[in-house]
Amino acid sequence: MLKQRGAGVLLHISSMPSEYGIGVFDDNVKEFIDAIADMGFTYWQVLPFNPLDGANSPYCSPSAFAGNYLFINPKGLLDMKLVSEEDVKSNIYTGSPYTADYEFAGEMRLKLLKKAFLNIDENLAKEIKAFEIDNPWLTDYSVFMAVKELEDMKPWWEWETEHSHYFECIKSIYSYEEKAAFWKFVQFIFFRQWLAIKEYANQKGIAIIGDMPIYVAMDSVDIWSNPNMFKIDDKTLKVDKVAGVPPDYFSEDGQLWGNPIYDWDTMEKDGYAWWISRLGNALKTYDIVRIDHFRAFASYWEIPADSPTAKIGEWVDGPKMKLFDKLFETYPDAPIIAEDLGVFGEDVVQLLEDTKFPGMKVVQFGFEPNGDSLHMPHNAVQNSINYVGTHDNNTLLGWLWEASEDERKFALDYVGFDGDNWGEGGYYSPSCRKIIESVWVSSSNVAIIALQDMCGFGSDARMNIPGVPEKNWRFRTTADTIRNIDKNYYKKINSLYRRMYPVFEK
Repeated sequence: MLKQRGAGVLLHISSMPSEYGIGVFDDNVKEFIDAIADMGFTYWQVLPFNPLDGANSPYCSPSAFAGNYLFINPKGLLDMKLVSEEDVKSNIYTGSPYTADYEFAGEMRLKLLKKAFLNIDENLAKEIKAFEIDNPWLTDYSVFMAVKELEDMKPWWEWETEHSHYFECIKSIYSYEEKAAFWKFVQFIFFRQWLAIKEYANQKGIAIIGDMPIYVAMDSVDIWSNPNMFKIDDKTLKVDKVAGVPPDYFSEDGQLWGNPIYDWDTMEKDGYAWWISRLGNALKTYDIVRIDHFRAFASYWEIPADSPTAKIGEWVDGPKMKLFDKLFETYPDAPIIAEDLGVFGEDVVQLLEDTKFPGMKVVQFGFEPNGDSLHMPHNAVQNSINYVGTHDNNTLLGWLWEASEDERKFALDYVGFDGDNWGEGGYYSPSCRKIIESVWVSSSNVAIIALQDMCGFGSDARMNIPGVPEKNWRFRTTADTIRNIDKNYYKKINSLYRRMYPVFEK
């Protein structure tokens, strides 16, 4: 995988068609898999599966290991005889099929899961126990969520003392057993449903590219149970420095993420056990793992916690190869993609060379009229993943409309488009197709396109605007939209540019 020519589609579960206000692990996902397999694609990329933060982002999660219960298919619970048909109907959404309604899905799915939990039998309970034994992170996560419910969902540092200090709380684990058992059940169902979908995709010749956020949220089980692994004051439970990135392509003020910083010196003492476990869990969940903000392993931007923007900060050395040497001892051929976008120097270049992980190219970043960017298709190296656009980019058509006149003219000249109808969108957008083909013809082993760009959608279909906390992650598509994609076109370019090699040995 990743070492021969192939192509993939980026579409998150939340964006899938469904009856339930947000995409779930149901037959719509299988229909999508069938469609992209028929077009000659061999990869499907998703965004992180972790539970969400308050802005519905999966990149600042309360758990680095757990799955998002919003993706659980209500009908799957009916098939297991845990809920009734009426219960499932209560989860059906009557709003827009083009928008993910996290509020509706969150409320209704939780109610449904709590009903289902009351109906588990002895055999299912044994399966859940076996699942917990295979996934040691689940015990702490279930206790964390149980106590969070008892504490009215407040952040853990505002809990009563017997709860906020992990080692004190875990002594009384049996006090939370019933509530914790529910959260174990939820994660069991999530992974049972997802792994069935993954198996279906693999049988169709599709490998899953997952996404791992670099940081976790302050209000997370990972920090609550392992505060020594982060730069947190033991007494005040506060942070002095937080994560982010300096001013870049996406934001003139930089991006102030606010996540706690890892204490890499402490992590080194036990051989980076938490990271090895986390990566191992991800490699079980997906076939390939894209590590977001990979450059932080080389050096990371450390910002004073009281800074209003990310402009003020300093670069601090990360663990570099010390971490990956340990990883390779357990996973010698780990299929990892390094998200190496943004500002970086020789330390990141060296780390990519040492790990041999493929980095990323994004064609929208390449169209500098007076430059020769490494993101231009002719500069792409084989060991790279070439994107038409990521979840953080504008759609391709949206970019063309919002680019400066010089950028747009250069881009269209570069790809050989000489018509006057560059602004036409839709499935057959002529200018977008020329740019897509420039990515497909590149030397990069893997080319990836978002579903929005396959459909020629404008900026209103954008998934995320970095640094803007409101109204992101809402894009959703319909079954008809997927069916109406020009399958013959994608089948043609995947064949023409030799991107149809199988990723799984027959």
